Amino acid sequence: MTDPGRAWYRPVDQEVAVFEHCYAQKLPLLLKGPTGCGKSRFVEAMAQSLGRPLITVACHDETSAADLLGRHLLIGGDTVWRDGPVTRALREGALLYLDEFAEAREDVIVVLHPLTDHRRELFLDRTGELLRAPDQLMVVVSYNPGYRRGFKELKPSTRQRFVSMSFSYPAPRVEVEIVMHESGVAERDAKRLVALANKIRGLQELGLAQSASTRLLVSAGALIREGLNPRLACDVAIVQPLTDDPVLAEALRDAANLVF
Repeated sequence: MTDPGRAWYRPVDQEVAVFEHCYAQKLPLLLKGPTGCGKSRFVEAMAQSLGRPLITVACHDETSAADLLGRHLLIGGDTVWRDGPVTRALREGALLYLDEFAEAREDVIVVLHPLTDHRRELFLDRTGELLRAPDQLMVVVSYNPGYRRGFKELKPSTRQRFVSMSFSYPAPRVEVEIVMHESGVAERDAKRLVALANKIRGLQELGLAQSASTRLLVSAGALIREGLNPRLACDVAIVQPLTDDPVLAEALRDAANLVF
């Protein structure tokens, strides 16, 4: 029986072995793959497996160095230093997960360079502290190379600090298993959802910014399990999250109607 307090993750390839070896060798890890394919769930499950706390940062183009490292705050008339998530991860020996790392500003990314090479250290210029990473600290970052908002891309000087591992959507039989487990939907409907997703993923000519993710299938499956009409579940959980274009939406609904 699955422990409800633990993150469930179904291995797809050799990703668990790669992660465990990187952790043992104190190597930072870069996960790249489309939205909703399981990168964040994988990191959460690995943190629990290793018995380490997990500190997650969702990066975006407004993320500043102070947001990550910390800042001085005025509390009760006193100036107090407050650690940011990266600094907390160093002090606690946690797994530090920076999601959508490429979306952060370049000056923020460069600040983390000393933490992701042989030095494994971080200098806080605002406090004068030099923090050295404990053995338990591991830096994991992720990004979606198929998503080109602002044409952002990681520079070679950053990429080459990481062991890199590509994620994709699972093989159909594995994805059916995941959708069934995560949503509780019946196998027949899980197979139909996966078939729909693969049909959408094959329609590259539609020009969707993102394709149908496993995450969307789980949401649709949960609605179907609760008794919502399958076509309506596909519309609100898959079609509408993928596009606002009425013509594209109608094409996706036609695909869903063929499957259901």
